[in-house]
Parts: sequence; C-alpha cells; structure tokens
Amino acid sequence: MKITNIETFQLSSDLDIPFGWSQDWIKRRSVGIVKITTDDGLVGWGEGCTGSSGHLIDSELSQILIGENPTKRQMLWQKMFHALYNANIAVGIGGSAISAIDTALWDITGKMLGVPISDLLGGSVRDRVAVYATGLYYTEEEFPHRLLAEAQNYANAGFLGMKTKVGGLPMAKDITRVKAIRKEIGPDLKLMIDANQAYNSSSAITIGNKLADQDILWFEEPVNAQDIEAYLQVKSNVPMAISGGENLRTRYEFQDFLSRRAYDIVQPDVVNVGGISEMRNVSMTANTMGIQVNPHVWGSPIMISASLQVISTIPPCPPNHNPEPFVQEPVMEYDQTPSAIRDDLCETDFNFANGYITVPDGPGLGIKVDEKSLRRLSM
Repeated sequence: MKITNIETFQLSSDLDIPFGWSQDWIKRRSVGIVKITTDDGLVGWGEGCTGSSGHLIDSELSQILIGENPTKRQMLWQKMFHALYNANIAVGIGGSAISAIDTALWDITGKMLGVPISDLLGGSVRDRVAVYATGLYYTEEEFPHRLLAEAQNYANAGFLGMKTKVGGLPMAKDITRVKAIRKEIGPDLKLMIDANQAYNSSSAITIGNKLADQDILWFEEPVNAQDIEAYLQVKSNVPMAISGGENLRTRYEFQDFLSRRAYDIVQPDVVNVGGISEMRNVSMTANTMGIQVNPHVWGSPIMISASLQVISTIPPCPPNHNPEPFVQEPVMEYDQTPSAIRDDLCETDFNFANGYITVPDGPGLGIKVDEKSLRRLSM
C-alpha cells in the first residue's frame, strides 16, 4: 500500500455571537484538515494544518510522503521531522503540519486492520473518558445573565465541571466573574480558569491567591508558554494546580517542563504536539512522573476522536483500585462554544452521557467525515 495523494482543506464557519479570550477576539471558527489517500482506496484524516502549516504540507511534506507506505508511521514521522529540523521549523507551524499527517496515517492503519487506533496503541484501559465543558468565554454584554445561564446549562447537561477565561478583563472584574460562576454552579462541580498566557508570574500569583477561596481545581496557562521559570514560581505560590502545554510541540519542548515538574497537569494538544505518535510519547512520560494528563481539545471531530483514542490508553496516575476523574483518571475538555465545523463535519455524533464521552470503537478514528460538509465549509 502506498500514499497516492495528500490534500489540505482550510475550513471556516462564522459565529452568530463573536467571543474572545485574553489573546484574541474572533468572529469565525477555523481549522485545517488533511486528507491522505492510498492506492488501495483507503482514506485517512488529520487535523492541525491551518494556514501556513497547510502550505508547508502542500509545498514540502507531500513531496517526501507520496509513494511511501502509510503504515510506517514512526519512520514517516522521523522523515518529516528531519526535513524540518535543520531549518528549526519542526516546532511551530512544522509541528502542526506533522500532527495533521501523523493522525491521518494512524487513521489509515486502523482502517486497513479493521481496528480502532486505541488497539494499535496497545488497547484501551477505559471505554469512556470523563469530560468537562469548555466555554464561558467573553462576549458583549454577557455578565451576569448570559454567562451564568451558560454555566447553569452545562451543569444541567451533566458535565462534571467547566472552565472559564481570565486575563482578558481587569483583574477585579475577572475575579467577580469567576466568583459569580462558582456561586451559580455550587460547590460540587469542578471549576477551572484559563489565562491563555495573559500574566507574568507576579500577576498570576496575585489572581491565584485572590481566588483561593473559590475551590479552583486548576489554573491553566497562567504565564508565557515557554517561560518555565515563571511556571515554577506560580506553581510554588498559589493554592490550585497549575496546567499547561497546549502550545508546545514535540517531546523535546516538553522535556524540561516535565522533568522539572513545572506542571501539575500537562495538556498536550494532538494538533500541535506532533499528532497521535507524539501525544502518546508525552502522555506516557508525564504519567511516569506522576503528572496528570488532561488533553487540550478545541477543534473538529477529527481532533476529538484522536484525543479520545490516545487518552483511553493512558493508565490512571498514579495506579489506583478505584480511580476517580480529575484525581487519578485523565479528563478531557469538550468544547461547547458554537462551531458548525465541530457539529457538521462528521456524520457520527459522539456519545455524551452523565459527564462522559464513549471512545469511538470503529476502525481508525472511528468517525466518518461528510465530504459534502467538508467542501461546504472550505474557505
């Protein structure tokens, strides 16, 4: 079996209500998708090639992959990495390009063998994964009514917890906002905050301590994603767990953060880290070190399924006879912000019930892309 064609698609969907976080305000959702076709007619799907990453696939990586056996996943990962390594673009857009292709290669291999990707990784240790709702972004005139109604909707839907943003408003207003959400949802649901790198270490420590009485489970990306010393400062001076890692590429960028215990919780993103291959590497290294793995997920059903396939195989951390979500069991975010891409791209819906998503058990990713929707959503 050989790779005969590689196509990239840039998908976009407008938002009825624009929303924002500390680093951006958007009017539309967008993702990059790759489709790899073989001479046997098998098709694999991957995600992560938005913008320049898609151009990198089209102009360079496709040329070294056409004619190769798609099941040789590790060899092809190294071949792509080597092609980008000397130019120092194996991270950034290069890491995202590799991620998209790698996921598609795993999808093809699973389809060829008639098994889910989790089986290729050694088999699941769980057939469902606990999830929390990601939403509660900034919108115009949201506070308090729209914001609190959204939080209550997540509680009513059965989510085990939810995550909101900080860092995009003056600190006092963000604190008021977080306290209002906690009061609305009560003490039993998990509540997390995400600054998207908005603060320096001093400011992150300040807001972390001002929210000490709100039972915040973790503080995500409090400082610059590459500033390991700032992470260590914050981690030593706030009462909640510290998480991060969604913006890092490959095991090499994670190395110091994991070995120096800069995170309590690591959040590799399958469309950035280097695909399924590298997400597995980072996750198992973190698990070895007693660092919880809760993947960052904010994209299409391709990304959601890829993340579920990997995280279903990660052991409890640490081993436990009766592991609990958010304590020993990994959990995954489940984006609830409006997205026609997430809702329309695939014909298969994810089975969410009582705070869990069932891991797809069909061949490969276990999902079916609707190519009519794909082309309709293409920019």
